[in-house]
Amino acid sequence: MVLILAVTCAVAVGNIYFPQAIGPLVAAGLHVSPDSAAAVVTATQIGYTAGMVLLVPLGDRLPHRSFLVVLFALTGLALLAAGCAPALPALIAASTLVGLTTVGAQIVGPLAAGLVAADRQGAAIGTLLSGSTGGMLLARTFSGTLGEWLGWRAPYLVAAVLALLLATVLVFAVPTTTPSSRQPYTALLAEPLRLLRTEPDLRRSCFYQATVFAGFSAVWTCLALLLAGPAYGLGAQAVGMIALVGAATMVCTPLAGRLVDRYGPDPVNLACMLGVLVSAAILTIGARGGALGLAALTLGTLLLDAAMQSGMVANQVRVYALRVDARSRLNTAYMTCAYLGGSAGSWLGVRVWSQAGWWGVCVLVALLAALALARHLLALYKFEESPARTRAANADDHGHHPDTRGSDQAS
Repeated sequence: MVLILAVTCAVAVGNIYFPQAIGPLVAAGLHVSPDSAAAVVTATQIGYTAGMVLLVPLGDRLPHRSFLVVLFALTGLALLAAGCAPALPALIAASTLVGLTTVGAQIVGPLAAGLVAADRQGAAIGTLLSGSTGGMLLARTFSGTLGEWLGWRAPYLVAAVLALLLATVLVFAVPTTTPSSRQPYTALLAEPLRLLRTEPDLRRSCFYQATVFAGFSAVWTCLALLLAGPAYGLGAQAVGMIALVGAATMVCTPLAGRLVDRYGPDPVNLACMLGVLVSAAILTIGARGGALGLAALTLGTLLLDAAMQSGMVANQVRVYALRVDARSRLNTAYMTCAYLGGSAGSWLGVRVWSQAGWWGVCVLVALLAALALARHLLALYKFEESPARTRAANADDHGHHPDTRGSDQAS
């Protein structure tokens, strides 16, 4: 079951990211500028954000099996429409529908969190995110290589077949579950906003992921433009090969999950934010071109991918612990903020690229990571100075030993 759920996450998430590797091919095939073709990536992410708002809350209201089957069937049809699009506007519209319906991974996450003990949620979420990471990175490799061989339409058509096949498998594989809410649809839609207002830990988790994911999206949206430009003169397949090296991050998220289970989310978040800052510094060397630049791009994107995904494990463990009966709605709030950040990052990245080139994109990543780090250090400082922490320290002075790991997890 874990393997099937991980594959489900991989296919769903891969549909969002494989267009990033074929932007130049789309531009050439449809006779538009590279900047215009990059709108396909942004449209997919905007559709995904809309799907998070409109569809994911239903994970608390509908049986998981039938919900997942319908979503993947609709995704397959939208991918077929994208692969047959005659012009850029039609492709952008179909890509928006792909993003809207390919939210299966966000249904699987709360489902899996409810099937394991609280002290193993990090490991379970890490395993699913490993599948998501594999789908995200390998999809770029798949689409870049296949697109070079058969044209930009081929990745869309193959992805459509995979989505429809998986819909058939899920009919038999997903267990029967009982919905945790009977609220009407309109109430479910309003609940994530209420949770954002009332849950401080949800708000900061959203801020962490939105800023880091914005930098991540800016890098991967502009990487194809850099490699196709005069510094390298490479095609979409080069983007795919760099992404293939990044598949090593699949081993990081299960490890991050175990660390979260042991030490709590905050230390893992801190390490991940510092990792993003280091990756931005390494990626700047990529502007030089040549073998050294290509090596820097490979190492920098590997570190960036690992830090972003491991931070997501920490954030989701913190978020899922807030309300056991509302995990899909919590996940809606969290992932909506994350992908709004990603969409903004793609948009900003293309515009920074057009004005300041690759150096500007790297500076953008560093600034976004610095914002997340400043917010996190403020949260840690407030936690250390809180009256609850003071009382715990006083109790410890009198011979009591509070469970600090539990306190960290609660933070």
